[in-house]
Amino acid sequence: MARGGQVGLARVAVVVRAGAAPLWWLGVFTAGIGVLVPGLTGRRIGVLAGAALFIVATAVVAWARRRRYTALAGSAARAGKHDVLQDRGVTVRNWRRGHRWWLLLAFLAALGSAFALPVAGGLLLAGCGAGLWLKSAWIGRREQAGDALLWVRVDWLADSAGRPAGKAVKAYRSTGIAAGDAAPGGARRKTPATV
Repeated sequence: MARGGQVGLARVAVVVRAGAAPLWWLGVFTAGIGVLVPGLTGRRIGVLAGAALFIVATAVVAWARRRRYTALAGSAARAGKHDVLQDRGVTVRNWRRGHRWWLLLAFLAALGSAFALPVAGGLLLAGCGAGLWLKSAWIGRREQAGDALLWVRVDWLADSAGRPAGKAVKAYRSTGIAAGDAAPGGARRKTPATV
């Protein structure tokens, strides 16, 4: 990771966004299977409950810990010339590898819940994914407004390569908007950045 004073940095928005796609697609897939299962409550009640869970999960995940993110972003120090910026692909791969068992358990729980409340568990997972997308987009808007990308030390992330606003994170670092290989918000850059 880091040698002789170097610090490895991962993009905050990329860490947040890393779980969005797996949760979304697992949720959509599980909800699709849930439609085929009548369940104990029936499909209609399951779909209505799932829609409510989707909206609540999206809002809760999108708004969770915003004050902490704002405080860390407000006190971000400029990254040093010896800091090592982690590639987007490495950050995403580390997050997904660190959370693979949680994703599997969430998928199995949502699938099992379809026999009681069809579709609802899948839409809950999809809502969590949508909330992460919204949160990363919010971080991206902050980055564009401040004309600076936000980074977090890799060694401050949890063992699962997540929690960019966790207790272990003491401060963010910032770079110019063209640094790294991800656009503001954590998406892939469509065109190479001009430095």
